[in-house]
Amino acid sequence: MSKEKRYQAINGFVMLGVALLFLALAVLGAVRNIPLLAVLGGILFFFTLPGFVVVNPNEAVVLTLFGKYKGTILDNGFWWVNPLMAKKKISLRARNFNSDTIKVNDKIGNPILIGAVVVWRVRDTYKAAFEVDDYNHFVVVQTDAALRKLAGMYPYDDIEDEGAHITLRGGGEEVNRQLEKELSERLKIAGIEVLEARINYLAYATEIAGSMLKRQQAVAIIAARKKIVEGAVSMVQMALKELTENNVVELDEERKAQMVSNLMVVLTSDKDVTPVINTGSVY
Repeated sequence: MSKEKRYQAINGFVMLGVALLFLALAVLGAVRNIPLLAVLGGILFFFTLPGFVVVNPNEAVVLTLFGKYKGTILDNGFWWVNPLMAKKKISLRARNFNSDTIKVNDKIGNPILIGAVVVWRVRDTYKAAFEVDDYNHFVVVQTDAALRKLAGMYPYDDIEDEGAHITLRGGGEEVNRQLEKELSERLKIAGIEVLEARINYLAYATEIAGSMLKRQQAVAIIAARKKIVEGAVSMVQMALKELTENNVVELDEERKAQMVSNLMVVLTSDKDVTPVINTGSVY
């Protein structure tokens, strides 16, 4: 046996009536002074009692008899089984697991802090009960292992790895799908279905967080400056074109160069520029 099988238990209310009948026989034997009937009725009554079991919604009961798996009660209700069977209840409800934040290295070796939230539930009660020692602890350990593997597959961002198409910070749903796939493969042995897995915490480790923040700020400043310069060049070209086409003023190459220089200073400076007004000749 390597997979779950459904066990059809006896209706508990029917067996409750049988148990009360045994009790009545025991009482009748005691009243009528019939020791055999009283002892037999009492033994049957107390033997019947351990067989009753209540199965709540989204719950299952795994049954074993002398070490052999007999099946799983999956139907809700009040049931009776062989009193010699061992009964283990397993919840089938969806559960949230918020992992601890762990310190790992990303693809290019930077230490980072990462954590995840996993939504899971038991799908195969046989595997959950017998394939692993403790399926709850198994989820914790395998989530930790999956996060470590995921972090080693991608860089934190593309600052140091410009060729990276997917990063932990920018990968979004693609990274989450990879985490969910990795967890599903790892937890399949325990009969556990992963409903959702998402990274809920991601940051550089403390020892490099300050340096990386400065680096990110520098990259942002450079990118902003690049856009400013591109816009300034476009505006200078437009200004020269308009002056030429409308015959506003004729400038030689030296004056054009000076005008371009002045316009670039005005347009790209991060501070207000103080103009110098020439009241004399252009030359």
